[in-house]
Amino acid sequence: MSAPELTAAEAARWAARAGLPLPADRHAAVAATAGHIHSVVAVLRELDFGDTPPAPAYRAGEEKRDAAV
Repeated sequence: MSAPELTAAEAARWAARAGLPLPADRHAAVAATAGHIHSVVAVLRELDFGDTPPAPAYRAGEEKRDAAV
């Protein structure tokens, strides 16, 4: 499910709501950046990490080296 593109006016409204008023010339750039971030996060949400353990389970230096050099 994809979300509709964020317009410059919506970006200005959300920024103002968050207490970050933007100059008018930045509205379109902020909307484009937010759209890009949204597309990257959408791709990450589709990834299947399956049996990947959480990061705290990794111990640097304890991995087994089995590749020939």
